[in-house]
Amino acid sequence: MSEGARTAAQIEADIARRRQDLAVTLDEIAVRVHPVTIMRDTKAKAVSALDHTVGQAYVAANRAVSRARAQFVDEDGAPRLERVVPAAAAGAVVAVAVVGLIVRRSRR
Repeated sequence: MSEGARTAAQIEADIARRRQDLAVTLDEIAVRVHPVTIMRDTKAKAVSALDHTVGQAYVAANRAVSRARAQFVDEDGAPRLERVVPAAAAGAVVAVAVVGLIVRRSRR
């Protein structure tokens, strides 16, 4: 026998090993394409995307609130009366106008 020649037992062992490898591969494929696995993976991706979107929305809202707060409060936390008073007056005018419209409608 030459050095490169394999015995029948070696060939049978290689076939058995490859058969086992193929069985493992087929089992992995079966798990990946199983509907429950696909559904679980899809759900996980959707939840991840939603969490990311909610996180971005939270950051954007927090940034907007901080900017709005900075318009009415100085660095020390004291209210900026030159901005608070006109805004409060405008809010009061709007509230009076809404109440006036409601009263006017209810009298009809």
